[in-house]
Amino acid sequence: MLSQDKIQRINELSRKSKESSLTVEEKKEQKDLRQEYLASLRSSFKNQLHSIKVVDEEGTDVTPEKLKESKKNRSFLQ
Repeated sequence: MLSQDKIQRINELSRKSKESSLTVEEKKEQKDLRQEYLASLRSSFKNQLHSIKVVDEEGTDVTPEKLKESKKNRSFLQ
């Protein structure tokens, strides 16, 4: 997860860009922070997906094969 300081900085730069223009350095910083935020969000979402098991009404595991394979490959990476 992204630190609170970085999230606050993203918000500051966003507010500033609405009120006035950002410098070239600030635009680069904003872009980098946004990319870092998105990477963190994607990673968190993938971790949530890996904890899911889909079961039908009869109790049969119907988790999609693609998700099962992803879980297997993930365990080898850790």
